Amino acid sequence: MKTHSVMGYWRKWLIFTVFISAIVFGGSPSWAAPEGSPWNGDYFTNTKLVDQDGKTVHFYDDLIKGKIVVINFIFTHCGDSCPLETASLLRVQRLLAERMGKDIFFYSISIDPDHDTPKALKNYADNFGIGAGWRFLTGSKADTTLLRKKLGLFRDSVEASKLSDHNTSIMIGNESTGQWMKRSPFDEPKVLAWQLGYALSNTKAVHNTVQTGYAAADKLPKISKGADLFRFRCAACHSLGNEDGLGPGLQGITERRDKAWLARWIKTPDKLLAEKDPIAVSLYKRYNHILMPNLRLNDSDVEALINYMEEMGKSGQQVLSLSGKKS
Repeated sequence: MKTHSVMGYWRKWLIFTVFISAIVFGGSPSWAAPEGSPWNGDYFTNTKLVDQDGKTVHFYDDLIKGKIVVINFIFTHCGDSCPLETASLLRVQRLLAERMGKDIFFYSISIDPDHDTPKALKNYADNFGIGAGWRFLTGSKADTTLLRKKLGLFRDSVEASKLSDHNTSIMIGNESTGQWMKRSPFDEPKVLAWQLGYALSNTKAVHNTVQTGYAAADKLPKISKGADLFRFRCAACHSLGNEDGLGPGLQGITERRDKAWLARWIKTPDKLLAEKDPIAVSLYKRYNHILMPNLRLNDSDVEALINYMEEMGKSGQQVLSLSGKKS
């Protein structure tokens, strides 16, 4: 999808952030999917899974019945999209902190059970500082593949060759009402939080909100390619100030690092780590062994990101989130 198409989409959805205060509404009562809903226990299997604490659970009865959920599939040694997925969803979890583990639950299920033991999953979760209400789970290859197919997150013709080709979409839903939506983990965190904390709990308000949002969409400011890439690919782990997040703060990064090295690090961090580049290895060790993901950016993308970071460094500005607030 071209950048301008993505931005057009986001301008339409951005107005939802105005209503983000709704995410702090109290939890709703728990009940099973409504009578006649196809998305009930007969559709979702009761597959056995094991979480990061070694506890055995059943997918339908223990994880999704009567709950609002986020479900994605990862593997812990992924050097591609998985670390970024986790970092992005961590921002959503923090927005929903008061409801996490009460009526809203996150589940990350491994697609590599041979490697991802409960211990490996716990180490992964601990490295990211995952809070309450988010479980990391593993199960047999056959069972997790079946779950991915039931949730529409498996591509038969693509995923047979290697793990890194797995579908990176997430499924969000309210089992009680039978509402399910496929989303991107890289959506603006406040939009995802709004959908989970308000839209999936209160569908009557959605239509009017969308209409109002579309009317105001053209008034939203345009942003550069570099800003767009940073906000949707980098801001989950990095600030443009001195504050560290999951990764280092990037204030003055274009002055502190050689630009050729910086371009390589942004484009192919996995290669620099494989080559045991001293700076890359130092960063990996310093920031909890969280892999810098290879975002599969092209040279134009990398140039736009570096130019944006340089521009922000010269102006002394901080990155603006899509809500218009400084981060």
